[in-house]
Amino acid sequence: MNTSVNRFFEGIKGKTVAFIGIGTSNLPLIKLFADKGAKVKALDRKDFEALGENGVLAREYGAELVLGDSYLDNIDADIVFRSPGTPFYKPELVAVRESGKVLTSEMEVFFELCPCKTIAVTGSDGKTTTTTIISEFLKAAGKTVHLGGNIGKPLLPEIESIDEDDFAVVELSSFQLISMCQSPDVAVVTNLAPNHLDIHKDMQEYIDSKRNIVLHQSAFSKAVVNLDNEIANSFSENVRGQLCKFSVKEQLANGAYLDGTTICYSDYGKITRIMDISDIRIPGMHNVENYLAAISAVWGMVDTDTIVRVAKEFGGVAHRAEFVREYRGVRYYNDSIASSPTRTALGTLSLYDFKIAIIAGGYDKHIPYEPLGPVINDKVKLLILLGDTAPKIEQAVREASNFDENSIKIINVTNMEEAVAAAVENTSKGDIVSLSPASASFGLYKNFEERGNHFKSIVNGLE
Repeated sequence: MNTSVNRFFEGIKGKTVAFIGIGTSNLPLIKLFADKGAKVKALDRKDFEALGENGVLAREYGAELVLGDSYLDNIDADIVFRSPGTPFYKPELVAVRESGKVLTSEMEVFFELCPCKTIAVTGSDGKTTTTTIISEFLKAAGKTVHLGGNIGKPLLPEIESIDEDDFAVVELSSFQLISMCQSPDVAVVTNLAPNHLDIHKDMQEYIDSKRNIVLHQSAFSKAVVNLDNEIANSFSENVRGQLCKFSVKEQLANGAYLDGTTICYSDYGKITRIMDISDIRIPGMHNVENYLAAISAVWGMVDTDTIVRVAKEFGGVAHRAEFVREYRGVRYYNDSIASSPTRTALGTLSLYDFKIAIIAGGYDKHIPYEPLGPVINDKVKLLILLGDTAPKIEQAVREASNFDENSIKIINVTNMEEAVAAAVENTSKGDIVSLSPASASFGLYKNFEERGNHFKSIVNGLE
């Protein structure tokens, strides 16, 4: 076993370790630390009945459960693991730090202990697809890859099986990055736009959280930033190691860029023409950008033939412009990942040169919707709205300078069943219907996956 890993687990024996949240991502950590001899506490706002199987498993793993509304009051533990969904500046967590106890997170500990090369991706949109493409490139090149982070799987439970020659490919959210004081060997910033402002105190805190992905890199590291996105590109001034950019607009000195419809890479002036964008199986210019970012991240580690092969074979990630079925000549797509206005604008709405129907709305993250209004008017003929943000989206559409009440039909519904029914009733052969919410799922669903799966089940059940 890696010496630092062994030393870490020896050090936690007999100590009380608290985990905030008893969800599927924390359960493997609860088991791991209990197995290593720690006294584990599992804290959650839900009661035991509401936790269901998760509560049963946590207790079986040996955790002491602390449940209910006061679950964060006076946390009695030597080490406290913050879940990404728990705000870093929450008063109860501030109290933990001020008391001298260790407040950390799974990703922080993983980065401290990981023996192999780390590649991490963050951004407002495109994180998961870019992270997955990087992973696919490396796997196709014969590398052993550990994929996780915000993409859905904790990596710390795998730490003992990771070798020096492996690769850890990680997606990082702003909630994970806000407390990070260690950056990856290769950092990728896809883009930045207003997001999660219901959790962060302001946009600056959101940006500063993301900046941590490059802020603690060494001179031997590499950072990949989006030249075409002003905020992401501003991180360039914080880069200490190799700076690599990607762009669909400009030729670059170092990085992947688009020359007409050809993806090229400039290695400090040595240009390699890699492939035409038509070779990329997953549609949309936003996915071309994702490939530019991923190619820039792995350049020198993966050959061009492997890059092209992956591009031709990789079918994309579920809930991202995912084709569901054709019903009565109408094609239905699931783009439930589009949980922000920019993601909706850059996702499904960017794929077609004719107007489509979309289902939008959900939980309000206090993001401005005004910029989305003109895009919807340009790209949508049927707008079906539900959830807390429905009035905001409708207002943005109606108040946009290009609004024409004769060119777009707006229907408000109360649930997904009504939304799909409205789509069926108001579309005809040749139309496209996409679930593209521009909003988070909370309130109606636990997460975007549950929302997308519900949409797919309704569409697949149409007779």
